[in-house]
Amino acid sequence: MTAHSRQPGPHSPGSADLPRVGIPDELARRMSMPEQHAYLRAKLSRRGALRTGAATVGTVAGAGLLAGSANAGPRPVAAAHTPATERVDGSFVAPFGRHLAFGADPKTQMRISWQVPFAVRRPYVRIGVEPWRLSRKIEAEVRDLHTPALSDKLPTVRQFYLHAALDGLRPGTTYYYGVGHDGFDPTDPSRLSTIGSFRTAPARPEEFVFTAFGDQGVSYDALANDQLILGQNPSFHLHAGDLCYADTTGHGEESDVYDARVWDQFLAQTESVAARVPWMVTTGNHDMEAWYSPNGYGGQLARWTLPDNGPDPREAPGVYSFTYGNVGVVALDANDVSYEITANLGYTGGRQTAWLDRRLGELRRSPGIDFVVVFFHHCAYSTTSAHASDGGVRDAWVPLFEKHQVDLVINGHNHVYERTDALRGGVVAKEVPIGESVDSARDGIVYVTAGGAGKALYSFPVPDSYEGHVRDRDHVRTYHWVKGAEKAEKAEKAEKSEEDVEWSRVRFTGFSFVAVSVSAGARPRMRVTTLAESGERVDHFEITRSRRHGRA
Repeated sequence: MTAHSRQPGPHSPGSADLPRVGIPDELARRMSMPEQHAYLRAKLSRRGALRTGAATVGTVAGAGLLAGSANAGPRPVAAAHTPATERVDGSFVAPFGRHLAFGADPKTQMRISWQVPFAVRRPYVRIGVEPWRLSRKIEAEVRDLHTPALSDKLPTVRQFYLHAALDGLRPGTTYYYGVGHDGFDPTDPSRLSTIGSFRTAPARPEEFVFTAFGDQGVSYDALANDQLILGQNPSFHLHAGDLCYADTTGHGEESDVYDARVWDQFLAQTESVAARVPWMVTTGNHDMEAWYSPNGYGGQLARWTLPDNGPDPREAPGVYSFTYGNVGVVALDANDVSYEITANLGYTGGRQTAWLDRRLGELRRSPGIDFVVVFFHHCAYSTTSAHASDGGVRDAWVPLFEKHQVDLVINGHNHVYERTDALRGGVVAKEVPIGESVDSARDGIVYVTAGGAGKALYSFPVPDSYEGHVRDRDHVRTYHWVKGAEKAEKAEKAEKSEEDVEWSRVRFTGFSFVAVSVSAGARPRMRVTTLAESGERVDHFEITRSRRHGRA
């Protein structure tokens, strides 16, 4: 994501590109996502930009064309049915952009999502335990997303996203699936190349790998990272926000412009991995798109089906948890607590943080869980010149991570790789050089910034330091974001507070991702490896957990 600046730059549309909907800049800076949404809807409706004046809520019942809602509540704005789509022969409409996600229970639940360029009749998924026998058929839900022309350079866009919920699956089982609709049968001999597969989580803990990064976008480097990830054979992938950059500015302001077509490019790009590896996402600042209600996340609700066990699944789709083997994973939406970009600051009214406290406690008390991993967008600890650290994350969540002895925290936001020593109370509890082992219960938490997934890279105020190129620094002069001036109970702007830190252990300015190999048994461990786009290893360390320290 780009640096937080209100000036046009190489990745920010200039004033000629901004939507002419008339919110004064000084007003837009104080508007939350719902306020921006209401203003845009009212203004564009008066200009006749919409075909309909209100959102349409409905579900696909297996007959006829679309109408569908996201999983609930206020849904993305939908256009009226376009008669021309009725004349499109389904045999000429090929599904694309397949992506998987776990349900709340990865042992028995999988969600399959995909896209079609036109409305289709009776979409479905066929699944089976053999690729030549897809005997079970599940009807799909259609979520129709309408985006008006938000600037003179963007067209009106209508998109069709399809979703099927698979429940009652067997643990540790490989399933094969095909997506289709009237006129397109994935079991037809001419369509067999479209058959995909996935594997459910095991009934009992066993060794596995998961991967992670943030800030991908659509680019050659993003695609190259995907292919390296596929080579790790991961059981799932974590994407820590700023997914496709349809919104290139990410300021959380009315002047942000987002091109909905970029989402199609992104989903097509990631399909080679996400069609077989559950792609578990959360939201970054570039994923807030004010046109879509609620809270700028209506587009997310249309495009993704994620576990619905968070505090507000209809309002905060990027907040949820799941367990895989002996690891509990928690996804958070840091837009709720960020001091840097405040459009959604406090939008859950504290419910996300209260849920986090409860959920971490539940996971730590669970006898089958050895490790707890938390991922979200804005960094608790980073030293880049672009965004550095967010004091809102530190204030709201770091105390809870320490209270419940979280083992690993993964962030994006800063387009680099950076890794801390083991921290407690914001200071180094144990140095963790490359190749070192850390006992998270005894030594503290390691924080990883994995924002080198594909967008333009940032820089550090000091030299890089990574495997084969170690340049340790005792101190790094950096800053963190703090609350700005308050007015009408809302921070109008962020402010920086400079600090000298000792915890920046590994720094790499390059495209990269994180792979975590997890083992169970008497001595459970997580081996964390960071690979550059070239395949070169730039960092590795190990996290263990002493039984004698028990659980929080």
